[in-house]
Amino acid sequence: MTRAFPALVALLAACVAHAQGLPLDTIRLPPGFRIELFARVPNARAMALGADNTVYVGSRGAGKVHAVRFDAGYRAVQPLLLAEGLQMPAGVAYRDGALYVSAVDRILRFDDIEKQLARLPGERPRATVVRDTFPSETHHGWKFIAFGPDGKLYVPVGAPCNICEPDPDRYANIMRMNADGSALEVFARGVRNSVGFDWHPGTRELWFTDNGRDWLGDDRPPDELNHAPRAGMHFGYPYCHGGTLADGEFGGKRSCAEFAPPAQNLGPHVAALGMRFYTGTMFPPEYRHQIFIAEHGSWNRSSKIGYRIALVRLEGNRAVSYAPFAEGWLQGGSAWGRPADVLVLRDGSLLVSDDAAGAIYRITYSKP
Repeated sequence: MTRAFPALVALLAACVAHAQGLPLDTIRLPPGFRIELFARVPNARAMALGADNTVYVGSRGAGKVHAVRFDAGYRAVQPLLLAEGLQMPAGVAYRDGALYVSAVDRILRFDDIEKQLARLPGERPRATVVRDTFPSETHHGWKFIAFGPDGKLYVPVGAPCNICEPDPDRYANIMRMNADGSALEVFARGVRNSVGFDWHPGTRELWFTDNGRDWLGDDRPPDELNHAPRAGMHFGYPYCHGGTLADGEFGGKRSCAEFAPPAQNLGPHVAALGMRFYTGTMFPPEYRHQIFIAEHGSWNRSSKIGYRIALVRLEGNRAVSYAPFAEGWLQGGSAWGRPADVLVLRDGSLLVSDDAAGAIYRITYSKP
């Protein structure tokens, strides 16, 4: 009976997903894992876990931020719209009862967010501008944000182009600042467009994804998973891609040997976005402290790739494998969904946001 009940729950969840036009039975996972619909959220992008069983969800094109509450059984209730009319509010971060939201040139803060949510839908939460001096370009202007172990808010600023040589103190970098917006500084340079990062639970060192440049062909350059154990490192853009590929326009100015190489080259044009270290205990022990990456999927490759959740396994600080974990959003050259971010819940299950399908999925594990 105990084995049959989870299977029944999974079957009912699959039926609900099908009824809402989501063919989750096409998703392939390792044995013992299952995926179900958690919530419908328009244009769901980055996610952040708050208090009181709440997940905050940003968006890119929708201009909205939602809050998804869930009960003790991890069943979500109707999402609450807490902000709209923002410019590409893709990134969300939670700290000390406040929700931080990125909006291209601004970082906003919603104080006492749980109390403000309690007043919805009648009174919309009020925001304070934390900082409004980031570049206003929308090309790679949307931002994933997160607080590091040092208590600082990390804010990436993408290159305002496909390939160019912008001011390295303003673009193509990852910055950090105090929670009140003060003491802004560049942490890493040569980063074309990072839309996901996390810190190793043991070493507390930063790892991040980076999207490679376009128009060098289907198979180059790779997207990257990078490791930044200290401030001040340079990761190659626009001079070098994937650790060894000199750029045709800018590569003559600096050698690839000058820069930190990727920890792992990812698929070319897979659009690696959100990434998280797995810190839960629900999944088998071999997944502990390994990296899940949401690959949003290629947009200009002649044969589509990505559209999946990938897994990078580490031994110490060394990446030793890169392989699919969940795939099936791409069917016969046509994609019905595009993973954008991943988030580990307190019970050890894994959420996956999908901005194309307007959904968040929950991946769980039970021993086969």
